[in-house]
Amino acid sequence: MPDSNAKLERYDAIILGAGGAGLMCAAVAGQRGRRVLLVDHAEAAGKKILISGGGRCNFTNVDARPDRYLSANPHFMKSALGRYRPDDFIALVDSYGIAWHEKTLGQLFCDGSARQIVAMLLEECAKGNVALALGSPVREVEHRDGQFRIAIGGREAVAPALVIATGGPSIPKMGATGFAYDLARRFGLKVVEPRPALVPLTLGGEEILFRELSGVATEVIARAGKTAFREAALFTHRGLSGPAILQISSYWRHGEPVEIDFLPSEAKGWLVAAKRARPRSGLRAILAGLLPARLAEALAGQIGVEGELGNLPDRTLEAIQARLAGWRFHPNGTEGFAKAEVTAGGIATEGLSSRTMEAKAVPGLYAIGEAVDVTGWLGGYNFQWAWASGWAAGEAI
Repeated sequence: MPDSNAKLERYDAIILGAGGAGLMCAAVAGQRGRRVLLVDHAEAAGKKILISGGGRCNFTNVDARPDRYLSANPHFMKSALGRYRPDDFIALVDSYGIAWHEKTLGQLFCDGSARQIVAMLLEECAKGNVALALGSPVREVEHRDGQFRIAIGGREAVAPALVIATGGPSIPKMGATGFAYDLARRFGLKVVEPRPALVPLTLGGEEILFRELSGVATEVIARAGKTAFREAALFTHRGLSGPAILQISSYWRHGEPVEIDFLPSEAKGWLVAAKRARPRSGLRAILAGLLPARLAEALAGQIGVEGELGNLPDRTLEAIQARLAGWRFHPNGTEGFAKAEVTAGGIATEGLSSRTMEAKAVPGLYAIGEAVDVTGWLGGYNFQWAWASGWAAGEAI
C-alpha cells in the first residue's frame, strides 16, 4: 500500500517507462501543456536506444508501412503509423542538426551516436516541462475514483492518466521485464503470449554439424510458411543468425521448418548449364565458385554426389538445384529473450483504441510501444512504432 506519510504529487499523466515510446509520449503531452511525470526503474533514459544499430540507432525506416508489422489485428497499427510518419521523425531529427544516412532497405542511422537521439528526446521532454523520476522502481499502482496512484521510492504520485510504456522482456540484461503484462492483466486487459522475436535460431540433432560453419555468412532467401526475406544469413556456434534469420524468426513457430535458398541469384537450370560449361568439374568445385568455401564443402558433403557433373543425368542435377533452393532446417528453438531484439505478442490490441492507445474498458489507461502486440521487421520499424504510438497517446492525454 502507498505510504501515508509520503507527499502526494499531482499530475495530468504518469508515464511508466522512459524508452522510445515513453519519451515521445511524455514530450508530446508535455508540450501540449499537460503536467507529466515520466518514471523508469533504470538510472538513465533510453537504454535500448543507446545500444541499437551498433550504437548509431536505426531510428526509423522510410518504408514503415502497416504490412511490415505483426499483430493479432493486422489493421490496428494503421491509424498511428498513418498519422505520425517516418518523415515526421526525420524532420524532428533534422531540426536538431543530427546528421544521418540511409543504409540498405530504407534503414536510417545516425552518422554519429545514438546518444544524440536520446538527448533530443530528453530536450523535447524538457520543452514540455516533463518531470523525470529515473532510478525509481514502481512499488505500487492503484486505481480508484478515476485516478491512478503510484508509489516510487518515498514518493507518491496521482494522475487521471497512466501510460504503460515499459516494453517487453527482450534483452533482460538491460533491465527488461514482463511488468507491462502484469499491470495490464491487473486492469483486465488480455495479453497475447509474448515470445522472442528478431532472434537467432538454434539447431540440434543431425543439423548440429552446421554449427561447425560458425562465422560463415552468405546472402540467402529465408522462408517460413508464406513469408520470405532476402538478406544475409550467418552460421553461429548455436545455429543460424544474420538479418534474414532474425527477420524470419518472427514468423517461425516451434516444430516448423525454415527453408533456405542458398543461391537466390542463380537462374532456373543453372546447374545443368554448369554441367554443359564445365562437364569435368565436380559439385564441390561449382559450389565453391558461388558460396563461401566452407559452406560449399558442407552442402556438397550433405548432398553426397561425387564425380564429374558431365557424368550425372540432368534430372539429378535438377533435384540438387531444388534442394539448394529449398534447404530445410528444423530449428529446435531460439536463443530466447536474452538475444531477442524485440518481443512479439504483448498487450492485446482488441482492448485498445487504435487512434489513442487508450484501454476501452479502463478510461485513462494507455499502452504504447513494444508492450503492445505490434512487432515490426528488423531495420527501424519498431522504433517507428514507438514514435507513432507514443505520439498518438501523447496527443490524446
